[in-house]
This record gives sequence, structure tokens and C-alpha cells, in this order.
Amino acid sequence: HVQLVESGGGSVQVGGSLRLSCAASAYTFRGNHVAWFRQAPGKGREGVAEIDASGTTNYADSVKGRFTISRNNWNNTLYLQMNSLKPEDSGTYYCGTGSGWRLPLREMSYAYWGQGTQVTVS
Repeated sequence: HVQLVESGGGSVQVGGSLRLSCAASAYTFRGNHVAWFRQAPGKGREGVAEIDASGTTNYADSVKGRFTISRNNWNNTLYLQMNSLKPEDSGTYYCGTGSGWRLPLREMSYAYWGQGTQVTVS
């Protein structure tokens, strides 16, 4: 079955950086959409960044210029480089993947999800 496993979360000071990874098994990212979402306590899951099947990237306004999403289709790994981190970036970060019709940065566009990795910025 499809499995996505996130890693790289942790605690960091304001202005610091983290790099998240998401490894897929029994699945290939090639030709599919991939994304990072996050969820702060008491809030809904929000889209952070995504790469569509053609390789086009899309970012939430709140992270533009600070976060970079990338993927390696050969080892089926998705990355999120996060720089200049702010307290409001804190939350659980999830990777998701899906195919076909898609609404940009909408949770409904993604069929498979990882368990999440915690990011705390203080």
C-alpha cells in the first residue's frame, strides 16, 4: 500500500531553517502532484507548497520567498526547504500526493498523506 513518511521536523529559533523530507513507498511521484500542508493546533490543514504533475510549483503567500519545494522522482522523495522561519510557521507538516484534477493547495486534491512531522519555531 502507499506509504508516505515525513522527517526533518524539530525545534528551531526564529529566523532559522529546517529541511523536511517525505519518502514514498509503493508509489511514484513522477506524473503526480505532490504537496506540503501544515496544521497548527486548533486550526485546519492549510496548503503550503505544491508541485503539480508538470513540475510547476505553487506557494502559499505566507511562505513565498522563504520556502522551497522540490522533489526527486528517482528516489521518490519530496523536500521542503524552510528558511527565515517565523513562530506562525509552527505546526505539524504533512506531505500529500495525488493525481488528476486538482484545486491549487486544496486538501481535497490529495489522496494520500503521511503521518506528519512537528515543526516548532520560537
